[in-house]
Amino acid sequence: MANNKEEKLFTAFPPVTTEQWEEVITKDLKGADYQKKLVWRTAEGFNVRPYYRAEDLAAIHHLGSKSGEFPYVRGTKECNCWRIHQSIPVTTPKETNALALKLIEGGVESIGFHVADKEFSAADLETLLAGIGLDRYELVFSGCGTRAVADLVIEKATAEKLDPEKVRVSFVLDPIINKLTLKGSFGCSEDGSKAFETIAGLIRKAAAFKRMRFVGVNGQQFHNSGSTIVQELAFTLAAGHDYVVKLMEAGLTVDQAAPAIRFSMAVSSNYFMEIAKFRAARMLWANIMKPYNPTRGCASKMFVHAVTSKWNQTVYDAYVNMLRGTTEAMSATIAGVHSLEVTPFDAAYEQPTDFSERIARNVQLLLKHESHFDQVVDPAGGSYYIETLTQSIAEQAWALFKQVEEKGGYIEAFKTGFIQDAVEASAANKDKNVATRRISLLGTNQFPNFTEVAGEAVTEETVVPAAPKCCCKHQSAAPAYRPLKPYRGAMAFEQMRLKVDRSGKEPKAFMLTAGSLAMARARAQFSCNFFACAGIRVIDNTFFHSVEEGAEAALKSGAEIVVVCASDDDYATLAPRVKELIGDKAILVVAGAPACQAELEAQGIKNFISVRSNVLETLQNYLKELGI
Repeated sequence: MANNKEEKLFTAFPPVTTEQWEEVITKDLKGADYQKKLVWRTAEGFNVRPYYRAEDLAAIHHLGSKSGEFPYVRGTKECNCWRIHQSIPVTTPKETNALALKLIEGGVESIGFHVADKEFSAADLETLLAGIGLDRYELVFSGCGTRAVADLVIEKATAEKLDPEKVRVSFVLDPIINKLTLKGSFGCSEDGSKAFETIAGLIRKAAAFKRMRFVGVNGQQFHNSGSTIVQELAFTLAAGHDYVVKLMEAGLTVDQAAPAIRFSMAVSSNYFMEIAKFRAARMLWANIMKPYNPTRGCASKMFVHAVTSKWNQTVYDAYVNMLRGTTEAMSATIAGVHSLEVTPFDAAYEQPTDFSERIARNVQLLLKHESHFDQVVDPAGGSYYIETLTQSIAEQAWALFKQVEEKGGYIEAFKTGFIQDAVEASAANKDKNVATRRISLLGTNQFPNFTEVAGEAVTEETVVPAAPKCCCKHQSAAPAYRPLKPYRGAMAFEQMRLKVDRSGKEPKAFMLTAGSLAMARARAQFSCNFFACAGIRVIDNTFFHSVEEGAEAALKSGAEIVVVCASDDDYATLAPRVKELIGDKAILVVAGAPACQAELEAQGIKNFISVRSNVLETLQNYLKELGI
């Protein structure tokens, strides 16, 4: 190799054109449909191709900017110094203070206090913040007591003459999402005007403290209600824009209103799409604020907190949630969020334990101190794939955002049902894909733990929790508008499996493997996974040399379901013989969708399972036959 330092590494290799790539791909496909085989149609409404090249970036206009420069695609700061956040409920101020100090020692840099008590006092605040202060750590207050706490914090910071640059406190006041969207009305104020006036008053009162934020736009609720990534982004931006409009109508300037907003969004396991989502979010918010001509740069900078997904958390095989949280945390930190909270793996069914909270913290500590994610600003920048995803998501979200604006903004669009219709349609599609295993939730609808039985902590109420209560005592029993309903994608499967676990029965499915050994084993493995998703105990078998041997073993086992596992060619003779041998002593199921299915159905064999089956509905029907 030449020693010339100016020589580039790849100059020895001739360039390969896109046409040459396509020729090779077409040849390898051997006549298969390129679009069906290699192009992914996303739920977000755009296609993803199998590869991207430098030429694909030619039409992307946001390239070339640096972190901290408009439109902030690459970040709002010149570092990737995100804050490790953890939320805790305020039980008693003294106990919560001790816990908060312990969390800080464990590496937490941002504490969220959920205050349910609307009568929270100045003395309570002093106790809660003993040894913590308002100017040492980032603090976030949420819950029914947030309004009262906000006044107390402003008064405390003013009385103590704290440096405004060091007071980093946020208050999650969110009547648009927390009340209108999730409860169906603004509660005590019919049109929300009282809430907006209150927030505007707090912003004026805290004018000296530029880093205090009083609006918390809880966009993660769209994701947790089943929205697509584009819907979550567009509706979150629309809600944020409505706050700016309403606060300006209340007499504030854009330079007062916009910097008072703290956005919060979910981060799902769709790894690259989530990285692109947060990059697109910053760019779109900067462009939404631009026409208002803010004089402060921070008015255009999206202050965004991320929370790992609750929608994809599972109750069964809950330790898998650790893996989900880890990949989601990686997406958020690579994307350059301001702060991040990793949801503890057991949060779906119990108050998180010290162990689960420690694991959640350690995910971020590992990313910072061992993987050094905080040392690189926008590591995804320049990636052909991620830059193209960023542009595609931004285009789709911008189009949807404009539709909302054409309806008069978020509040008016919600009142007409536009928001709900879009999210519910996405949720229905997700539910169908979970039921048919096009969306895999490991441990729930795919590769379940065969021997797991739900513990005592898991009840029908934990699997399907009741809707949260409203803080307002005057909240109408019937919502004025249809609310969104956050849920988990695994809930339907978990309800089904929990019924089996609590039924007092132990239904069994017996794998009768015969005919071709290779196909018998493959279909037995598929069938074991299929039936175990309902908590049905599977009895697998390597191979039976005859149908008679297999049928005898099946009847002896006492299994309520017998699954014939063989090749398509074998089923024409094997399945009828098994039916003859077991009679009505068990439900007979054929694993697969053989060409002879119509002939088998004509002989009274009605049950077939395959990759095209709706797993949830099929299993529910079998359980119904078994009296569960």
